[in-house]
Amino acid sequence: MSESTFMGVPRERIPWYPVIDYTKCNFCMECDKFCPHKVFERNEGERKLVVKNKENCVVFCRACAKTCEPDALSFPNKQETTALIKQIRKEEEAK
Repeated sequence: MSESTFMGVPRERIPWYPVIDYTKCNFCMECDKFCPHKVFERNEGERKLVVKNKENCVVFCRACAKTCEPDALSFPNKQETTALIKQIRKEEEAK
């Protein structure tokens, strides 16, 4: 489940989603258990957890990272993302 736009900007143009640091991740899956938006996917392969549905991630939500004890999840800079959203909106309005 994801919104198709955020603040009038197509969601696919906003690079907001968690990045997993596999050197820190202990594969406890707490982030996956917590997230109701199915951003993560469990794999049977080498990497047990991946960010599968990036656009399902709620823009500016970092709640899954708060459940991560080894601090293996990171997100883009909020101020830079906000600036990007404003820039995209300005470009869309100029069309």
